[in-house]
Amino acid sequence: MMMGGLLMSGLMLSEANLPTSAFALTSVFREYIDTFDGYSFKYPQNWIQVRGAGADIFFRDPIVLDENLSVEFSSPSSSKYKSLEDLGPPEEAGKKVLRQYLTEFMSTRLGVKRESNILTTSSRVADDGKLYYQVEVNIKSYANNNELAVMPQDRVARLEWDRRYLAVLGVENNRLYSLRLQTPEKVFLEEEKDLRRVMDSFRVEKI
Repeated sequence: MMMGGLLMSGLMLSEANLPTSAFALTSVFREYIDTFDGYSFKYPQNWIQVRGAGADIFFRDPIVLDENLSVEFSSPSSSKYKSLEDLGPPEEAGKKVLRQYLTEFMSTRLGVKRESNILTTSSRVADDGKLYYQVEVNIKSYANNNELAVMPQDRVARLEWDRRYLAVLGVENNRLYSLRLQTPEKVFLEEEKDLRRVMDSFRVEKI
């Protein structure tokens, strides 16, 4: 659906050792405005920009490295979007978003299994008068501790990571824009208010 893909793994910090409050010091937000590509959003002021991450823009929490946001958009030369209705209703858009994530997370490792669920899909008209879709999914990754074992009882699956993925979709300039947030489920409830502020701030602009 989107141009390219972004595999937001960030496994340098184990989710088992996450701090209890990743947003404890991030009550202040900054605004990022891209007038060239036509979008803007707000983000926690202590998040840092990571260049060369594969998206048009990518920010990461410097403490919880599995927590990040990115923006991607389609190429108008390969597909011309007139409105979000081109994707169908939010429920259909949610299925497309989930397929995109699972495609990015495909692994050639033996014994790896992904479990995924669409949690919510919704639409809203923002204060700019434009329609946006919001999609939330959960993806869990399991891996066998001994994938080469002959006997099934010797292949024990363990949870590698459990994450919430939140996407906001908008259409402008014949492009489909996607703001994508990733956060470990372990800290989602504590940080939900701030994450939703980021989601609600996303806007697409005519260029």
